[in-house]
Amino acid sequence: MKFLDEAKVYLKSGDGGDGCMSFRREKYIEFGGPDGGDGGRGGDVVIECADGLNTLIDFRYRQHFKAKRGMHGMGKNRTGAKGADAVLKVPVGTQILDDDKETVLADMTRVGARVTLLTGGDGGQGNARFKTSTNRAPRKTIPGFPGAEMWVWLRLKLIADAGLVGLPNAGKSTFLAACSRAKPKIAAYPFTTLHPNLGVVQADGRHFVLADIPGLIEGAHEGAGIGTRFLGHVERCRVLLHLVDGTGDDVAGAYRMVRDEMAAYGGGLAEKTEIVALNKCDALSEEERDARRAGLEAACGAKVRVISGVAGTGVADLLRDLMAVIDQASETAADPEQVGAPMTSGGWSP
Repeated sequence: MKFLDEAKVYLKSGDGGDGCMSFRREKYIEFGGPDGGDGGRGGDVVIECADGLNTLIDFRYRQHFKAKRGMHGMGKNRTGAKGADAVLKVPVGTQILDDDKETVLADMTRVGARVTLLTGGDGGQGNARFKTSTNRAPRKTIPGFPGAEMWVWLRLKLIADAGLVGLPNAGKSTFLAACSRAKPKIAAYPFTTLHPNLGVVQADGRHFVLADIPGLIEGAHEGAGIGTRFLGHVERCRVLLHLVDGTGDDVAGAYRMVRDEMAAYGGGLAEKTEIVALNKCDALSEEERDARRAGLEAACGAKVRVISGVAGTGVADLLRDLMAVIDQASETAADPEQVGAPMTSGGWSP
């Protein structure tokens, strides 16, 4: 299944049904009077958060959603039926944005949540509504009111416990494949990963969800390499795992560049708890590994883990550290006195 995290769709609620003009006609009733019923209300446009979806690919092939019109009123004072709703099923983590792509209309973060985005038009009034003592045979009706319409953007932000960040070719996909059953594309060139991947990671009999996003480049916060869409996928993560390529010439500079992009993007990324790991240590000598670890620790001001996604070196201990931070964040969120308390910024040390 192809991953799609953004789509533009057209929505229109149903028009109201017209009021009916009718007169009672029965044997032995000479002056039956008006009995035209009101029209039914148009259908609503509803956004529903559904389980089992993880992409917006369905909205690539269908961009127009229109609710049904309400039924017209009928004789014998019968009101028309309400039009059928148009229900859009979206994955957990989907944001509904206005046409300007900035105003958030709804944020779907819980399975089963429903939001009525557009209400249907009211039904018209039949001629029975206009009878008076002086006008016993009114021929006036009111047509149904039109529904509302608008263009909206659907933007999916993955909901994961931990997120992988780093420069292209830092070994993020290799690490995800090493600690989960996810099968991301892996190759020895930058930008192998073109869309986010999710994997379920087990640590000491427990599990958490890890998100791997494509590598960030300079200017990502301004949209370079569609970095704004990628950074949005780690906004909801409780902890970030920052992987730095140990075979690079300037590990400290690589770390600072990614941190600068996250700070410029906003969304609270710079304040999230972060664990820094020096990856690809199997390709370094002991002296090189120690020197680059020291340089990276000086840049981030915290302890740096030394790992190898290919060889599995240090991966198990790193997963335990991630699990500990996730547990701590869960306890903070569950404690009403700690709601809104800021997490530790920069690195994290047990």
